[in-house]
Amino acid sequence: MITVYSYRWVPDFAQGLVRDLRVRWALEEVGRDYDQWRIGLGEEQNTPAYRACQPYGQVPVYAEGDLVLFESGAIVLHIGETCEVLLPSEPKARARATCWLFSALNTIEPGIQELAAIDLFHAEEAWTRERRPQVEDWVRRRLGELAAWLGDKEYLEGAFTAGDLMMATVLRNLRQTDIVTTDPTLGPYLERCEARPAFQRALADQMASFDAQPS
Repeated sequence: MITVYSYRWVPDFAQGLVRDLRVRWALEEVGRDYDQWRIGLGEEQNTPAYRACQPYGQVPVYAEGDLVLFESGAIVLHIGETCEVLLPSEPKARARATCWLFSALNTIEPGIQELAAIDLFHAEEAWTRERRPQVEDWVRRRLGELAAWLGDKEYLEGAFTAGDLMMATVLRNLRQTDIVTTDPTLGPYLERCEARPAFQRALADQMASFDAQPS
């Protein structure tokens, strides 16, 4: 049986965004059952036993038998190897799907994460008055390039792949803004990804896993 490690509690603004969602979604897309193991923020995530699974004390962790993986991108790729829904069997299409997964993590996510951190954690600090417009300009430029590639296609390579799964979860990290939702290309694209039944099941499972109060 597969076990996915997730947090027992996170603040409201983070619920629905924690990266175990990516793993849950991938497993739902390929039709694999899984259990979850919830850990607490702080002391529990810093135990030697958990650090042996996840060197940085974060989530997700994926455990199947004696195989233990960390990093959401690596886990999604591993899951994708079992099903053509996420990674096509045709070698070139498979390579292109992998490109987009790394693009989401390496090209798109860093700027989005910085913008989200400014808005959610540092909005009242003086230094953000200069830094935030710079970061937002960078994000908009990158997303404009992404939208230009997507054009009128439903998904990045025509059919849904692990690249779209990862890109959609990254774009969702801008939900404190209207940057994606008002974009005529990326807004509908994200809606299509989120409308997938596998995503809806994964999101519902993650949201149901959180305790009302930290412990």
